[in-house]
Amino acid sequence: MVSPHGINTKDPQAVAALARTIFREIGAEPGLPFIDRALKDATDMFEGRFPGYLGIDMFYHDFEHTLQATTCLLQIIVGRHHAGATPVLTQRDCELALLAVLLHDTGYLKRTEDPQGTGAKYTLTHVRRSCEFARAYLPQLDILPEEIEDITTAISCTGPANRISNAVFRRPEARLLACILVTSDYLGQMGASDYVDELPILFREFAEAYDFEAVPPEKRMFHSFEELRSKTPAFWEKYVRPMLDTEAGGVHQFLNHTGQPNPYFEAVEANIAKARQQT
Repeated sequence: MVSPHGINTKDPQAVAALARTIFREIGAEPGLPFIDRALKDATDMFEGRFPGYLGIDMFYHDFEHTLQATTCLLQIIVGRHHAGATPVLTQRDCELALLAVLLHDTGYLKRTEDPQGTGAKYTLTHVRRSCEFARAYLPQLDILPEEIEDITTAISCTGPANRISNAVFRRPEARLLACILVTSDYLGQMGASDYVDELPILFREFAEAYDFEAVPPEKRMFHSFEELRSKTPAFWEKYVRPMLDTEAGGVHQFLNHTGQPNPYFEAVEANIAKARQQT
């Protein structure tokens, strides 16, 4: 698929090229080797070449979802740079942000000794598992303990059950990283051109997780694909959009730094209209 900014999010190399372009644009060119290593490792993780782990076997939260969020995050970073926003993110902060988005859904990966079902069974616990994965992996990149804390705290804020306001950050820049990650996660997902068409796949992931965790019917958020689709407009209008404006600090404004309408919001609104039409 092509992102609202025209990037092929099925192609890791296209996203890597975007990352290199943006790092050059914000004056962080020395970080290019780091970008290449991080994206190569993430690709290996999701494609089954990372030691101890199977490749991702999900059809909704696949590697493209991570690349969609990555693309959005990069656009926010460059938009903030051109807007002269504060606090200013250093090259290192941008590298940590890139790691956070690349690792935020690694909790869906299964270990090699875990062949049963798909990674969807970990939907309800994938945020915690992503943090655990990050803590085990990041020392290989010589990431400092306090930097790992920044990354995992940001990841812990993703998902509808978690709130940025409940997290404790060690510095303002770390909170900003969480705001950018959460915004990118939602807009990358809900702004995808096939978002509505893939809602049946998303429901099947929820159903597998509910069954795996033995969640009783009365405690399940969705009982059918049709219910998931019918609740999607309210999810955007009553939860996601207000949260992006408030808790996430409105960082989405930097996606339209050229003065044009926010392409992600336009894409989401089109998807919401489509979901309503099909309900």
